[in-house]
Amino acid sequence: MTDATATPPAPESPRPVSARLDDSDPPWPLRPWIMAAICAIAGLIFHFLVDRAYDSAGEPWRAALAALVAVSTLVFVLGVERRRWHWAAGFALLWGAVMGLISWHSAGYNVGGSPVEWPFWSGLLAVLVATPLFQTRRDVAPDWRFWRLWTMPYDRIHGHAWADAVIGAAGLVFTGITFLLMWLIASLFDLIGIDLIKQLMGKSWFGWMLAGAAFGGAVGLLLERDRLVATLQKLVMIVLAVLAPVLAVALVLFLISLLGTGLQKLWDSGFSTAALMLSAAAFAVLLANAVIGNGAADRSGNRLLHGAAAVLAVAVLPLAAIAFRAMLLRIGQYGWTPERIWGVIAVLIALAYGLAGVWALVKGRRGFDDMLRPLQQRLAIGLMLLAAFLALPILDFGAISTRDQMARLKSGAVTAEKFDWAAMAFDFGPSGREALKELAGSPDTARAQLANWALKAEQRWDLVRFEGEEATDIAFAAKPLLERVRVVPEGRDVPEPLLALIEREGDCRASRCVLLWVAADRAALIGRSHRQVTLFKGDPAAGSWARDDRGFRFGGAREGEEAPTSEELETGQVEVRPVTRQQIFVNGKPVGQDFE
Repeated sequence: MTDATATPPAPESPRPVSARLDDSDPPWPLRPWIMAAICAIAGLIFHFLVDRAYDSAGEPWRAALAALVAVSTLVFVLGVERRRWHWAAGFALLWGAVMGLISWHSAGYNVGGSPVEWPFWSGLLAVLVATPLFQTRRDVAPDWRFWRLWTMPYDRIHGHAWADAVIGAAGLVFTGITFLLMWLIASLFDLIGIDLIKQLMGKSWFGWMLAGAAFGGAVGLLLERDRLVATLQKLVMIVLAVLAPVLAVALVLFLISLLGTGLQKLWDSGFSTAALMLSAAAFAVLLANAVIGNGAADRSGNRLLHGAAAVLAVAVLPLAAIAFRAMLLRIGQYGWTPERIWGVIAVLIALAYGLAGVWALVKGRRGFDDMLRPLQQRLAIGLMLLAAFLALPILDFGAISTRDQMARLKSGAVTAEKFDWAAMAFDFGPSGREALKELAGSPDTARAQLANWALKAEQRWDLVRFEGEEATDIAFAAKPLLERVRVVPEGRDVPEPLLALIEREGDCRASRCVLLWVAADRAALIGRSHRQVTLFKGDPAAGSWARDDRGFRFGGAREGEEAPTSEELETGQVEVRPVTRQQIFVNGKPVGQDFE
């Protein structure tokens, strides 16, 4: 049983011919202009909230307000109708506030962290699932009560979900075309000396306003022509349905092949098996839904397509099972991290969809889609609630990961050299940093030195392990800089500003470097990086040092040159020699680079 459709306008109300699917929603000619204005203002506000210098630290409150503005605006323009517009406003502000809270917590969780972390994506997924549920409830609810979500008509929920996806994609395409058109217009006026539009296009605030206006206007225009959107939606579903047999056959052959080859080749492939299996499962769910449509009357009459949808619905379960096995192996090898916890949750969701597909086929057989639709509706509601719960700062995945990784270190399952110090410092939040402080006071000298090294790092790139020829013992990178740099001539003092500059350059993290004094105010750093030689020049009066790139005619190594080996940097003779080269002159002026 579903709720009754909301009361339509009185018959005597004058109204033009509607292009709307639902007669309860009269035409709204001003919608595109209103939506364009709302999104343009939101774009300008968003710009002022996110605009900052590249190297400046982000402020969590700015990230929170930016998320509130962006999410509230997008949800409002997609879900608003003149009827019950205050419902849409409240719904949009609610989810905007939730996403703002998530962004604020994520931005301050890790050192130098971004607000767009896994909790943010989880919250965004909840918003995307909740929006068609709200739109359907707005259409059919007799009052404001929202707790009977599972009784709503599936065809409307499914239709709103597809329509939102089509309208959102079309809005993005229209936004891109708008920018191309504006650049064309700006270039035309620039040809005759009027560069105002070109200058505006170079301003980021104008770009955000233009993007907002274009997207909002496109969404408003399409929502006023939702009969056209419905036709476009059916066209998209037909195109995707044609691909269903292709993926169904490929998955059947793949799963049968695994019976002969076994799973070991998947683990040895070098790819993320779990991510690949989950991607295949997601495509299977998408294409199966494209075939079965919004309801029994909307399902494809083609037996081949209908059979392919059944195969895809069932194939989700073995794909999810393989992904689950891959995740367990990875966790057994390297322990828990926040990313792996999120991965396990994604696998469990895929398993739920797989079980629903198998159950629907067993119970419904040829009419499996009639069984599958209500199951998917319940799964969607559960997914929305789960995603929203996991996105909120209730469960601390960083603390769970910290406890597991510390237990592995203390038990000897992982050595200090192979321990992921970067993850502990930059991925596990406050719990990881506290654990590092505990290890910094450890009686184990190696652990204490590495923990201090991780705590002092300003960014995770300072703790990156190098591979190949530049591979080094991680304990080497944790040593003080003067133990990693050989000074020539030996015993020469190195000013602190120069040491700080060399450390910031990062060329001596993986292997030994040589600092060669060329003059009293000039030094050269020789290493194994792509530059090989970096010049520094000092200002004795100010006591400061800076890179001196102007001292080079060529950047980096010359063609055919080989980087010095670690042994040569350790014990080899390092000196400056004058070199005579040739260069071409025209009328006494040098042309091009010198050559041998």
